[in-house]
Amino acid sequence: MRTRGLLSYRPARRYLTGQAISLLGDSSMWIACGIWVKTLTGSNAAAGLSFLCFTAPSLLAPLAGLLVDRVRRRTLLLAANLAGAAMLTPLLLVHDGGDVWIIYLVMVLYGTLNILIAPAQSALMSTLLPSELLVSANAALRTVQESLRVLAPLLGAGLFAALGGHAVVALDVVTFLVAAGFIAALPRTEPAPARAATTGQSQLRQLGRELSAGFRFVRDDRVLRQITIGSAVAMLVIGFGESTGFAIVGDGLHRSAEFIGVMQLAQGVGAILSGLVAAATVRRLGEVKVAAAGLALMALGHACMTTAVLGVVLGGKVLIGIGLPWLVIALLTLLQRLAPGHLQGRVFAAFEVATTGPQTLSIGLGAALIASFDYRIVVGIEAAVLVVAALLIARISRRTAEPEPVREPAAVPDPEAVPVPV
Repeated sequence: MRTRGLLSYRPARRYLTGQAISLLGDSSMWIACGIWVKTLTGSNAAAGLSFLCFTAPSLLAPLAGLLVDRVRRRTLLLAANLAGAAMLTPLLLVHDGGDVWIIYLVMVLYGTLNILIAPAQSALMSTLLPSELLVSANAALRTVQESLRVLAPLLGAGLFAALGGHAVVALDVVTFLVAAGFIAALPRTEPAPARAATTGQSQLRQLGRELSAGFRFVRDDRVLRQITIGSAVAMLVIGFGESTGFAIVGDGLHRSAEFIGVMQLAQGVGAILSGLVAAATVRRLGEVKVAAAGLALMALGHACMTTAVLGVVLGGKVLIGIGLPWLVIALLTLLQRLAPGHLQGRVFAAFEVATTGPQTLSIGLGAALIASFDYRIVVGIEAAVLVVAALLIARISRRTAEPEPVREPAAVPDPEAVPVPV
């Protein structure tokens, strides 16, 4: 089935519509919170702290993955979206600089909700949709997300400038409630969730074994292990862009800092074009080849960044915009397809932990390198490491990596879990 088949499938249409609306609110709120803190305090550091508050809960990802595997994903997402609407209401009490702590608190809660919703969405899609529709659904969501990266900052910043932060809060609350309504309309077709069988071990040891189940599955599956290693290598340099972007614009192109917006627009255009063809490309080449190709395109794009020619640099940004969604869509589809139903949440969380750690490290490393070396050297290192990551993934054989998609029957025995009716 193609994208037309995806949209003609009612559960997929309801789910994707709800998530697209929710993404609009999330993206607008994200940018508005930083602007809000900056407006109230006048401090760039204080504004940046709001984003740190959002990312800090990522350490809880294994717990979130375990919860996703122990309850019905539809019910969890419904509750999470309703909770999201409720947790935003304290922001209506923010009026001056003394209330900034409320924004920080809400951003921590927002980040916690995000690490729960992401694996739940992925796991629900793997059971809600036929396997042949997974890549189309992932591509559709990614295309919407990349489109919003271009449009949502304008909406969030514009709404904040016109009506203030409370208006952005109201928008996000409404999108949470609308998303909850679409989720409630989904069919109740999920198999019963599972919980760990009693093994006679101490509760702490048993909990540790359950939390690590996703990591063990990734370790023991040759394809997922190699994919995770290659992705982690790539993430070791992806964060360099947080520091090199301004150097490319200022030192290379001799433009003002505001030109970063044009660079992001070029990447956004590439990402939208990429999302439109990603599903067909994955069907034709398979997830592994598309992931490797995405990394190769990103490497070529970064190589273009080492020049001082405007057209080449913008072309490089378009290539990066094409490559990144290919990588993400291919990896997410592969995780959904290879992970068994009872481990979907924990396998997703394991992959997230294995890749976000190196990415966080790379942000600090990039800042240190750009302070000591010419930006072209740093960007060149980034391109070289991305080539290595692409080669690591490309080494996986087609026969081993890309078997025919198979949907697991609900009755497959779980060696670590037994069905629990809810």
